[in-house]
Amino acid sequence: MVRFRSQQLAETVVVRDPVHGDIQINDQVILELLAAKEFQRLRRIKQLGPVSFVFPGATHTRFEHNLGVYALTRQICQRFNQKYVTQTPGDGLWDPDNQLLAECAALLHDVGHGPYSHTFEHLFGTNHEKIGQRIITDRSTEINRALRRVAPNFPDAVASVIAKTYPNPQVVKLISSQADADRMDYLQRDAYFTGVNYGSFDLSRIMRVIRPFSGGICFANSGMHAVEDYIVSRYQMYQQVYFHRVGRSFEVILQHLLERARFCYQQGNLPVTPSLAAFLADKWQLSDYLQLDDGVMETNFSLWTQASDPILADLANRYLYRRPFSSVKINDETKHLLPKLTNLIKQAGFDPTYYTATNSMFDEPYDAYKPSGKNANSQIELMQDDGSLIELSQLSPLVKALNGTFQGDERFFFPKIMLSQSAEPQIFDPIYQEFQKYVRNGELRYLRRPNRQHH
Repeated sequence: MVRFRSQQLAETVVVRDPVHGDIQINDQVILELLAAKEFQRLRRIKQLGPVSFVFPGATHTRFEHNLGVYALTRQICQRFNQKYVTQTPGDGLWDPDNQLLAECAALLHDVGHGPYSHTFEHLFGTNHEKIGQRIITDRSTEINRALRRVAPNFPDAVASVIAKTYPNPQVVKLISSQADADRMDYLQRDAYFTGVNYGSFDLSRIMRVIRPFSGGICFANSGMHAVEDYIVSRYQMYQQVYFHRVGRSFEVILQHLLERARFCYQQGNLPVTPSLAAFLADKWQLSDYLQLDDGVMETNFSLWTQASDPILADLANRYLYRRPFSSVKINDETKHLLPKLTNLIKQAGFDPTYYTATNSMFDEPYDAYKPSGKNANSQIELMQDDGSLIELSQLSPLVKALNGTFQGDERFFFPKIMLSQSAEPQIFDPIYQEFQKYVRNGELRYLRRPNRQHH
């Protein structure tokens, strides 16, 4: 086991955080990582992307989220140091020599995120975790230089925690498991900045009952209700915030906007900044990625509102000036109507490639707790008085009830004007009226044909 040590600051630096209060920094390397330009870039990337179109307060950034994950990881490590220090090899307890590594990995776990991360990744084939590992291990970055001052192999060790290949599962699962510092911070932070109460849970109680074991981290059985609270809060945040239909509408518009921009770029007809041009040309380097942030993207969108291409200009205006698509829920019984609706949208003058989409909550980059079944995630374990471990849903009827429930919906998105009703006759009114026959109260209606008698 390598002992990683950082020079201590002569005086503790305190960062005031609205969610966790005072965040204390004692290590020189943590201060240097915060000051690194690759980390400062995160100030210019919103944590929840287009969700701020629904919840105006949700303009918090990746910067403060990463800092919050560091703060929680530091608290957990300090508790482990006080109560669960390893005594003999293989006893499943905590080695304090892991603390600096865990804290640095927590601080840097999302350093590879770009603007509108999940939409951007889907379109351009990037991966924020792999890019984060590149930022950490590339000798040209300020982050890498700060880490190398601890030890030559420290950057590789930090990257391996984020890659989940570091041999100690306790360190990995502190920042990447079903009940980790990452999720605990973003639920509380996202709830705070969206103004909802769903993401609130008893964090201080969870911090008291968390403990290490040989396979990672678990919770004392006495804390089961606090962990239940966390699971329910997470479920509600997905339903009410992360999966909000208007937020998903802007994800759809954003994806179509970037798809159209790539098409126009290939036609040689697009005003675009150099860093984004590198992605549209599929010839990007790490330096191009590090130049991208929300401001750069919105500068491009603003340029495109005046573009000669009418589809690009319209989509850019829709995104920047909050003009969402409408949507209806669809299911297996009504999906067969989509070609007909798509054809009506086309007749009304819209290119369906850019003005329609089917979006499922199950495709979103957020997960619910599923301890069993085909898509099972890592389990949350409760430690009994005799030291045995039992998976949470085996003891909690509440969590068991949530496991396997139908969580979410699938929606068909389309231009809002398809639902318009005008006082004065308009040229497309018959098309709109035909479309509206199939849409009632946000859901598709299946119009059954009358039975015909066969002779």
